[in-house]
Amino acid sequence: MQRTVLLTGASRGIGRSIARRLLKDGHRLSLGLRDPEALRGTDLDGETVLLHTYDASDPGSAETWVSATDRHWGGIDTVIHCAGILHRTPLLFADGEEQQLDELWAINVKGPWWLTRAAWSHLVASGHGRIQVLVSMSGKRVKGRMAGYPVSKFALMGLCQSMRNEGWDRGIRVTAICPSWVNTDMARAVTAVESAAMTQPEDLASLSSSLLSMPNAAVPFELAMNCSLET
Repeated sequence: MQRTVLLTGASRGIGRSIARRLLKDGHRLSLGLRDPEALRGTDLDGETVLLHTYDASDPGSAETWVSATDRHWGGIDTVIHCAGILHRTPLLFADGEEQQLDELWAINVKGPWWLTRAAWSHLVASGHGRIQVLVSMSGKRVKGRMAGYPVSKFALMGLCQSMRNEGWDRGIRVTAICPSWVNTDMARAVTAVESAAMTQPEDLASLSSSLLSMPNAAVPFELAMNCSLET
């Protein structure tokens, strides 16, 4: 079944890999980007791809993007949240670092919340809506001394559970995808784990593709994965 997919974070990393895989699978994509021109002329610029401006920190941006996608494709049945930021804000943050907490909350929690709310009626109308959310293992446990980032991801996991509960009887299925280290620029900037030892973005793209092929009765709510043993 061909789906119409709203996807954030497609300019790089996991989001870009998922976009490439779903385009190969034959789905119609609407990619929300801060700078849509950055993908013009690339492999993600074609007849079955809509490139649109999107700012996760702006609720009006979500409404505008959803409306434009509905006009262009005539409906939306899938939302995939890949956009996110990482600050290494500790528990005892310094004066002036509180802004980092606000940014984490705005992008990692309120952004997916606003976009899901904007697209909700379309997901319901489809009868087989899907929401995939890139949460992270940091939304399940806390390692090290970062505080702001895992707190935002725990909140995002709670949002996923609320989405699932609200949408279940309306045919909407939600999956929280929780990898540990993934070979992206963001991960390489904060860990010494070798790139080859990390989960690869293409692995998550294959997972996303498989999830979209599953019937309502088989879609898992949560998928957690590690690239190394945690004890």
